Amino acid sequence: MNYFNLLIVFLVLSGCKGQNYDFQLAEQKPDYKLSDDIGRELINKSGNTIATRILVPEGYSRVQTSENSFQHYLQHYTLKVYGSKIYTYTGEEFWAQDWHQGILDLDVPSNGLQQCADALIRMRSEFLWQQNRQSEIGFEFTSGHYCSWLDYAKGYRPNIRGNKVSFHKTKPENHSESNFYNYLNLIFNYSGTLSLYNELEKIPLSEVTIGDMLVDPGTPGHINIIVDQAGDGIGNKIFAMVQGYTPAQSVCLLKNTVESSISPWYRFSEKQPVATPGYYFEEPIFIRFK
Repeated sequence: MNYFNLLIVFLVLSGCKGQNYDFQLAEQKPDYKLSDDIGRELINKSGNTIATRILVPEGYSRVQTSENSFQHYLQHYTLKVYGSKIYTYTGEEFWAQDWHQGILDLDVPSNGLQQCADALIRMRSEFLWQQNRQSEIGFEFTSGHYCSWLDYAKGYRPNIRGNKVSFHKTKPENHSESNFYNYLNLIFNYSGTLSLYNELEKIPLSEVTIGDMLVDPGTPGHINIIVDQAGDGIGNKIFAMVQGYTPAQSVCLLKNTVESSISPWYRFSEKQPVATPGYYFEEPIFIRFK
């Protein structure tokens, strides 16, 4: 298989790309820099979680979440010290260090598999693992075949031939945490942005909340997840998002470079595009984990 075909296969499996307009742009390192003032007034540099790093604009109140919910888990996700950099899976600094206001305390495996959708799949799976809800961990491959953690732990593995997938018991039963991450690597290989879009419930904009994902269901497409929310009491809502990226790299809390006065918060409107650092969504389409 030549290099071009390998690249196409890689992009389809990953479910993410560098930019909406040019995958190679991330490697071109364009000569520009975002203002350091973007969102500065709404950032608490000493905050070490999403909810303590992001300040709420005047007239707004942060949404309160139930302690054991996925929403609470995201809202209180630990961040690295302010000013931490984005690193790729190779250990190199990513070329764009001015896209973010925080780096999530989530390691980047050196295998390069944990890209945009994969990082969100991992966050959801680790939450369910910590909540002892392991029976709920499972995702569809891009082919549409469902692969659960419990079946994987029982020793079942997929036999994949093109779009035909069958599962067979070929390994001894193993419910260990290390095997759980082996399972996630399998999911990272065969699931992605498009499979999440096809599998998960579509959420009307009026019902969007923490834990919902902004998605471009293309091939490869892109996906972000909402990690915080605030409202003004009269129906206006704002949201904060994080993203993984390609190549696999640190998961970061995004700045808002379009409405810099409320950065890192975002507002969404029906049928209106959402421009984020590194990706342009033609319209706000949201999906929700089961």
